[in-house]
Amino acid sequence: MGILHYLVLSALLFAVGAVGVILKKNVISIFLCIELMLNAVNLSFIAFSRFLNQVNGQIVVFFVMVVAAAEAVVGLAITIALHRARNTLNVDDADIMKW
Repeated sequence: MGILHYLVLSALLFAVGAVGVILKKNVISIFLCIELMLNAVNLSFIAFSRFLNQVNGQIVVFFVMVVAAAEAVVGLAITIALHRARNTLNVDDADIMKW
């Protein structure tokens, strides 16, 4: 399989994640779609890294995974705060978080 197959798969995964972020109303679903988009970018980095026989893409993937883990922690904290304040996970009800 060539690099084109991996890039097409990555583009499809990224598109599904972007559509999910735009259309979903649930906070957890939105965070899952963001994670899907990050994984699509990671797939592209790994494909180019293997194609060019360099390690730079794999190093970037490691840092993207660290950022994704931090995003998951912050997202979980926001989700818990929203659920405690409104007893819902609907994004439209998140205006309670404003001061």
